[in-house]
Amino acid sequence: MSNEYSYDENSAPTYEQITRMLGKDAEADETAAFLERFSGGRSALELGIGSGRVAVPLSERGVKVEGIDNSDSMLKLLAKRTGLIKAWNEDIADFTPEQRYDLVYCVYNTFTLLSRREEQIACLRSAAQALHEAGVFVIELRVPVLAGFVNGQKTSTTLVDRDNTFINAAIHEPLKQNLISTLLWFSGTSVRRFPQRSRYVFHQELDTMAEYVGLELAERWGDWARGAFTDASNRHISVYRRTGSPKTSPHSADP
Repeated sequence: MSNEYSYDENSAPTYEQITRMLGKDAEADETAAFLERFSGGRSALELGIGSGRVAVPLSERGVKVEGIDNSDSMLKLLAKRTGLIKAWNEDIADFTPEQRYDLVYCVYNTFTLLSRREEQIACLRSAAQALHEAGVFVIELRVPVLAGFVNGQKTSTTLVDRDNTFINAAIHEPLKQNLISTLLWFSGTSVRRFPQRSRYVFHQELDTMAEYVGLELAERWGDWARGAFTDASNRHISVYRRTGSPKTSPHSADP
């Protein structure tokens, strides 16, 4: 994953604050409960562990959690929060697992920060290799919303309260399935800017990529409470199991 959009010592705590303001902390326990079911209470690896929003409550449930992230600043925040989780700096697009886990998971659209399809496939392949034979891979992804773009551009409001306004400005690159977006945070007289490049993935494509690396869909839900995934869902939580050897192709990085 490119370090162009990784979090430094200044932006990492701010990102953590934004995540909290958007309500993601509130569902961390629900997420951990969902994941514990698939870990069997044993071992788990988080891809893009960040400051441990999900990893910490999961570890508090007795699961031995480890994690990787490409931001040293995020890993420092995690280390300050707990000393019970082993985590290290590595690229989720291409990592070599030193052991096998009962659960590998990737949440909050972290997967889409891999802005090339080849990187996403490599991540899925590494995740499959990191699983025990009966292990499970769980991924949370937003359902792409492409309506509202005019000449490839769109501006939307994410949050407005008495003290803060979040505005997201995005440019769509359809041939790459990329969104180049900037979150603008207006608070008082200050304005902070957080750029990001992501590659959106529809669930059908995700299933195809997973199949090529030896994973098959076992379950799909619309939220962490196991609500149904429907046409109205704005995200999905997909659960994959290993099928055996990945398919081989001279163009396996681009099925």
